Amino acid sequence: MNEVQLLQHLRLTMIPQVGDIHIGILLKHFGSPAAVFCASPKALEEVPGIGAVRAAAIRNCDVQQRVEAEWQFIQKNHIKVLVKGNEDYPAKLEHCIDAPHVLYCKGASNLLNKRVVSVVGTRSPSQYGKDRVVELMAVLGQHDVLVVSGLAYGIDTMAHKEALKNKLTTIGVLGHGLDQVYPHANRELAAEMLEQGGLLSEFMQGIKPEKQNFPKRNRIVSGMADAVVVVESGSKGGSLITADIANSYNKDVLAYPGRATDPSSKGCNQLIRNHKANLITCGQDLVEFMNWAEALPKSSKAQPGMNASLSDEENVILSIISHHDPCPVDLLTSMSGLNPGLVAAHLLSLEMAGLVACLPGKLYGIRHP
Repeated sequence: MNEVQLLQHLRLTMIPQVGDIHIGILLKHFGSPAAVFCASPKALEEVPGIGAVRAAAIRNCDVQQRVEAEWQFIQKNHIKVLVKGNEDYPAKLEHCIDAPHVLYCKGASNLLNKRVVSVVGTRSPSQYGKDRVVELMAVLGQHDVLVVSGLAYGIDTMAHKEALKNKLTTIGVLGHGLDQVYPHANRELAAEMLEQGGLLSEFMQGIKPEKQNFPKRNRIVSGMADAVVVVESGSKGGSLITADIANSYNKDVLAYPGRATDPSSKGCNQLIRNHKANLITCGQDLVEFMNWAEALPKSSKAQPGMNASLSDEENVILSIISHHDPCPVDLLTSMSGLNPGLVAAHLLSLEMAGLVACLPGKLYGIRHP
């Protein structure tokens, strides 16, 4: 796509009262943005869903200065413009009816041919929720997975940070333009993500992080994913909106259960109870649910302890130890979700198999040949 064509696509997104679905209808009818802008009022009005008001908005659309300003910003900041229908546009999102016609992407990301997991949750996670994210990312670190979240406080921030720690590509989907980072406290994290993932937005520069933008952001978080994981959520909030959108897109939704009395688990328990999410207790549950187990590397040296002869729980414990070597027993208990007795039994079994070693201070490490 040349520069002139790209600018025409940008212009389409700036027409008042014409949204992404309308743009799709117009392009299917006329074939190109140039043909849309050259069409007569009568021809525009006859397009289903357009009518006289939108036809007038298209004909009277004078946004040349705005388009030029956006193009200068794009070039200056090395931003990629992804247009729906082009090969570099996220394929999983493209199939969603209301997917953004244009996405702005900054960073070293490759959004194609990836297994994609979106992780969402409360902005005020408990230690239980934090531990679930740490364990989940440790397991996903053994797979070629793109981790998507919204760069918000809490679970989003943890998902991005732990993805980076485990050498996973991670994308932050923003509810504002790429000329800013919100919340401001995540500016340093966002900079790190540019080297191992990136930032994605449907909004042009100057668009502020206003309340109405975040449900729109959430549909991208859902639409890009193979699976949406809800770690902790109250009975209301953006995480449940994201899960509902994912269900409407026929995406797999998975949620961690919590105690009935925990406010931050009410949303997850509600999703599971209403059959809107599948229950998981650890990262291995996700891997098995998505049938990704065959993607594990064969080299035992690269991924110590991934052994078909071990139980799922033993493999989870081995994975946690390999990513937190040496690992204290209390962290193993917290991250695995198992009771202390089961953890002790599995550790003994792994010791006898010669896979882990007990170290001073109630620490466990991988036993190397």
